[in-house]
Amino acid sequence: MPRTEALKPEHVPADSKPTLDRFTKNIGFTPNMMATFAQSPIAFNAWATLLGSLSKTLDVKTRDSIGLAVSEVNGCNYCLTIHSFTAEHMAKLPADEIILARKGHASDPKRDAAVQFARKVIETRGNVSDADVTAVRNAGYTDANIMEIIALVAMYSLTNFLNNVFDPRKDFPAVTPAGSI
Repeated sequence: MPRTEALKPEHVPADSKPTLDRFTKNIGFTPNMMATFAQSPIAFNAWATLLGSLSKTLDVKTRDSIGLAVSEVNGCNYCLTIHSFTAEHMAKLPADEIILARKGHASDPKRDAAVQFARKVIETRGNVSDADVTAVRNAGYTDANIMEIIALVAMYSLTNFLNNVFDPRKDFPAVTPAGSI
């Protein structure tokens, strides 16, 4: 049950409204997570800026796969529902790839290295081994790309934590629990 209500359009703070309106126009509706997050213009706009910047890094399949892996580790069902939907419909990942990503893998070797590394970053709170860094470098990622993977982990964790704390109503059908996949 939600711990706070998603804002109705007439209650959105003026400093959050332009950002929320852009998302609503681009997506076609206002996700409950965003209508909840918009209560803090500072946090919401900072996250939206980070999201916009990081949408220019790597490729959409890798980004969505990292989002699925991180959300799985963080136990964020809200984000898993959204990332599963976007991975299937926007990144064009088939269902078996979505399941692999939730488990921290991908069928593509380069994407697999990024997803495995992202999962290790979140599981170890950044205390990865030299071997982990070497593996992602050997897959073809530069140090700048590795920093981008870490930034994606942090960005997805932010929304995971927000959704785990406030538990907004789901906008998409629930996903299968991790133990069942």
